[in-house]
Amino acid sequence: MGSAIKQASWLIMLPIFVAGLLNYPALQKTLQQWMGVAMTGPVVVLPQGKLMGKFLNGNSWPNPVESFLGIPYALPPVGDLRFANPVPIGISSKILDATKYGPRCPGKQLLKIPGSGAVESEDCLTANVFRPKDVNETSKLPIGVYIHGGAFNRGTAKMHDSASMVGWSDEPFIVVSFNYRIGALGFLNSAVTGNEGLLNVGLKDQIVLMEWIQENIAKFGGDPDNVTLFGLSAGAHSIGHHVANINTGKSLFHKVAIESGGITSRAVHPYDSKLHETQFRELAAEVSCDSVPDSELLACLRAVSFDDIIEGQATVFAKYNPSVRWAWQPVIDNDIISRRPLDAWKSGNWNKVPILTGFNHNEGTMYVPKNMSKPQEFNDFFATLLPQLSAEEVQTLATLYPDPSEDLTSPYLETRNAPLGPQFKRVEAAYGHYAYVCPVRQNAIYGSASAADPPVFLYHWAQNRSVIAGANHGDQMWYETMDPKVRAVLPTQADLAGWFHGYVSSFIISGDPNAVKGRFPERPEWKSFAEGGKTMVFGLGNDEPAGGSSVGVKAQFVKDTWAEKECEFWWEQSANPED
Repeated sequence: MGSAIKQASWLIMLPIFVAGLLNYPALQKTLQQWMGVAMTGPVVVLPQGKLMGKFLNGNSWPNPVESFLGIPYALPPVGDLRFANPVPIGISSKILDATKYGPRCPGKQLLKIPGSGAVESEDCLTANVFRPKDVNETSKLPIGVYIHGGAFNRGTAKMHDSASMVGWSDEPFIVVSFNYRIGALGFLNSAVTGNEGLLNVGLKDQIVLMEWIQENIAKFGGDPDNVTLFGLSAGAHSIGHHVANINTGKSLFHKVAIESGGITSRAVHPYDSKLHETQFRELAAEVSCDSVPDSELLACLRAVSFDDIIEGQATVFAKYNPSVRWAWQPVIDNDIISRRPLDAWKSGNWNKVPILTGFNHNEGTMYVPKNMSKPQEFNDFFATLLPQLSAEEVQTLATLYPDPSEDLTSPYLETRNAPLGPQFKRVEAAYGHYAYVCPVRQNAIYGSASAADPPVFLYHWAQNRSVIAGANHGDQMWYETMDPKVRAVLPTQADLAGWFHGYVSSFIISGDPNAVKGRFPERPEWKSFAEGGKTMVFGLGNDEPAGGSSVGVKAQFVKDTWAEKECEFWWEQSANPED
């Protein structure tokens, strides 16, 4: 009996003993070999354990960077916690290896994205912290929290080169990136999950991460009172929902950069709408849970193997992908999303924080069929996407986007030497305006509705990166992070990256894209949208990455008039959504 007690006491004290040994450099090498954890990098002690980070290769950027990767911020959402609300990580004296990324959350990978090849696991709720070297707890640096995109069905924190963004900044700040649940594991929304209070758990993961930052970021040298959320696509949509969620309040964030997205970017239905109920039942059928009563359905889904649940959610997603009526999306849950997104904007009752937001010129090229050839296919695409469109509205759509097969003066006449259908240029423009361009403009318009509102800064990304894709959805991210593939093209591209990185970094640091001039003091002044309804247009006329020789204009601040009539039409549709 006494021996057992002594053994148990030793096991309890072991983590404390090991942590103490770390203060003795002579013992670190032996301990490193025993535990497989590097002891030579930066160290941060949190209530959840002692993090052993690493120094990153400084050859890629001028300022050295330290990283802490794969840090758990919530309990693994496995077993009974599958589909459940996130549970914050507990207190521990463990030594945690923070030198490599954690697994990405399982989801349907629509495209090959940098970082998407990481190991996939349900145990994926981890964060990554990137900071300048030699930062300590007294530094109080600004924080940028990157929320990745991916249609709420794909993606990973590794998509964003946060280390490069920090390493190129002229003024120091910290970036936190993280994974959150996607696909059905994060957005299994239905009457069944609604009755259990388990809606939008992927958005709830994001909130728990923000709370983790408030509790822990000071230990990394960050300022919890200077936090900027930034992200694109689904990340931008997410940020829009947090801005509209007055229950969250401004205590978790203080500025936002909403890139190619917003709360009106995609139809947000009630959780028990016909569409979501149908997709929920289809998943149940795919994994042989369709014969059990609703009271046992969640238990059945939790018992399904990892491989089967992932295959099932991918099968349902694939069914709706051609129509872009994607499965596994955020819903009106009467909690985080308590009302229709447009109603939230119109009410004026949202978290009033400075906003930087923008759209790309060719937002639709990634998503629409490249071989679309007939006018009827164009009509059918939008009739499926937006069933509420009337015959008159379909005709208006045809007038706004003239059919190139009937009108040779149409701006959508295909003249590129590429294997593209004659309707592609037309449908990519219309879908891009509907899904991204016009909703982003609503960010700027409603965000500036009152003279007392914080500033909104609007951009239009027009830099062509390829002949077919143009200024594609997400292209600005490579410039925001000073990606070496962009900087290596030509000096003009390196300068454009420097300008855009400088603006975004300055906004993260101060809330003003002009405040930190850095190594590019010649950048034109970027005024708020309220001062004349103007936008900063980047890279207009430049086709160098696409193989051309035109340098265009790096940036110009002009009146925002592009596609005005088209946006008026799409705004009417967002005001009358499908139920």
